[in-house]
Amino acid sequence: MENSTQVTERIEQLRAQLNHHNYRYYVLDDPEISDAEYDTLMRELEQMEAEYPSLLTPDSPTQRVGAAPVEAFGVVEHPLPLLSLGNVFDREELGGWYTRIVKLLGEQPSNFVCEHKIDGLAVALTYVDGQLIIGATRGDGLRGENITQNLRTIRSIPLSVSKEAPPRFEVRGEVFLPRTGFAKLNRERAEEGLPLFANPRNAAAGSVRQLDPRITAKRPLDMYIYMLGYAEGRPTPPTHWEGMEYLKSLGFKVNPNSRLLNSIEEVEGYYQTWVNERESLSYEADGIVVKVDSLEWQERLGDVGREPRWAVAYKFPAIQGITRLKEIRISVGRTGTLNPYAVLEPVAVGGVTIKQAALHNEADIRRKDIRKGDMVVVQRAGEVIPQVVGPVVSKRTGEEKEFSLLEAIFDKEKERPACPECQAEVVKLEGEAMYYCSNAACPAQVKERIEHFTSRGAVDIRGIGENLSSILFEQGLVKDIADLYDLKKKKGQLLKLEGMREKSAGNLLKAIEESKDRPLSRLIFALGIRHVGGETAELLAKHFGSIDRLAEASREGLLTVPSIGPKIADSILAFFRQEENKRIIQRLKDAGVSPEEEEAGLEGLPLAGQEFVITGRLDTSSRSEAEARIKALGGTVKSDITRKTTYLVAGAEPGSKLARARALGIKQLTEEEFLKLLGEKA
Repeated sequence: MENSTQVTERIEQLRAQLNHHNYRYYVLDDPEISDAEYDTLMRELEQMEAEYPSLLTPDSPTQRVGAAPVEAFGVVEHPLPLLSLGNVFDREELGGWYTRIVKLLGEQPSNFVCEHKIDGLAVALTYVDGQLIIGATRGDGLRGENITQNLRTIRSIPLSVSKEAPPRFEVRGEVFLPRTGFAKLNRERAEEGLPLFANPRNAAAGSVRQLDPRITAKRPLDMYIYMLGYAEGRPTPPTHWEGMEYLKSLGFKVNPNSRLLNSIEEVEGYYQTWVNERESLSYEADGIVVKVDSLEWQERLGDVGREPRWAVAYKFPAIQGITRLKEIRISVGRTGTLNPYAVLEPVAVGGVTIKQAALHNEADIRRKDIRKGDMVVVQRAGEVIPQVVGPVVSKRTGEEKEFSLLEAIFDKEKERPACPECQAEVVKLEGEAMYYCSNAACPAQVKERIEHFTSRGAVDIRGIGENLSSILFEQGLVKDIADLYDLKKKKGQLLKLEGMREKSAGNLLKAIEESKDRPLSRLIFALGIRHVGGETAELLAKHFGSIDRLAEASREGLLTVPSIGPKIADSILAFFRQEENKRIIQRLKDAGVSPEEEEAGLEGLPLAGQEFVITGRLDTSSRSEAEARIKALGGTVKSDITRKTTYLVAGAEPGSKLARARALGIKQLTEEEFLKLLGEKA
């Protein structure tokens, strides 16, 4: 590339490719290239823009993250007000809204558009000559905050759109955190002793109002566009539904659950469907929004106050309730954490009776000023464990009592705080919000550790779940994870367990034997070391190569591993200092569970760089045998489908992974094709 024309053309080509692939991945959820290919394109563009800084433009894909922190949010005047919606709560109130608009129009509307009312933050995006120039919050409806820098980090928001778009236009939508992202964010904040977000709306608002866009970029925010605000210089469709289809064609992400309906009866049917199925959604929704489809009729209906007459929010039944907090008790988690929880007077919330709810940690209880005897707001959302949102202070009688975890677990005989399960000493590590039981053999920890050790992401012993873990422990058959590998000597006792038959016992013992061959990273994760998740376990396995070398590592040695900081290093050191843990690891080794990371280079092997996932039943070999054959040829085996997956091997009765692979365009192999691949590569 010797002349400026060639350089400019290549930069424009790279930007077009990256924008296309961002759209395929973040909007359509249908990527066409691997992460590695995407990263290669991005690196080339970054290098060229660094070499030719005069060609760097604000809409470049490289400018989504890492912008300098803004000093403060400016104010944006909305050309058209961002109105709020009126609410209806049942069929009768919906009928009243419909009657009013029919009376105002003098005729019945022919079509309605219905969509979910997502629990997020409303924003307006302004584009000029195809470029995103302003992103603002709703604010008071007339003026909002300028959060353009932060919104640019959200991958589902296009920084530029087709030249077919109007010269200047505005779209409006909802920024939100998916349920999984919201739960993960609150878990991380609880561990760090930070205030928890009460709901996804607060979390989304807090995320986009960060003064440093790099913080926003780390949070998994998403956005659905829900209307065209205005457009200048080019005609746009005459109905809301056609307008949304038009915006979709320009590259905007539109909620796929929206529907065009022909009558108010169909609207009611749509509502009832999602009342029953809202927990299947990946985001929180507190109702549906009903809109008159015709833009001409919308204009005729107009607004009243700050609410449009042509749209209304039809709210779902409440997922919050108010009840009395009778008692605060303490449970012990897998890693020894002492977790306060609320014992409640039973209350029905979202169709489920709730008797207990999470309280996270003592710092959160104090921050919210929750007291024993309080009337409290209890929230249930999706599959998340019910939680206490806060007290109803106005209903206090003066009899309520403040909570102290150390007082709650104080042992008068030992004259010190003690674990409520095993009476061992309780400790609190510097810089952490949680208290811990110091006894690795604590019965409460052991039961949860057995369940974790045998889980799918760990050594994956099929057939042992929460129920069987508890039964094996309570019957004295398994007192720690190493005891699992002695069960073959206790088959007679196994067969005495309720529901256990010769075949099921045989399958269980076979699964236990197969678990000895799991990769080192899975074993490290299975041990349940605090702060060591799956990704960290993989890093440790690759760096140290064996359990023995990891156990002998110094703090300095641990800190040389990428992504391992002082907190994780200290946790690993503390784990391997425990005599009980040393004893258990030795017993695992004696039983044949001591995998080592393959030290030989994989580059020259036939399947090097290829990632496999196996689903369903294989007829010619066991799952572990198939995994071993893949690894012997340099391939890797994962448990879940991702964009990095090369092949899905689908045996008989495949699970949901098959549909996921098809959606992502991952190549599927039958068992015959898989064996042929191994034979060709061998």
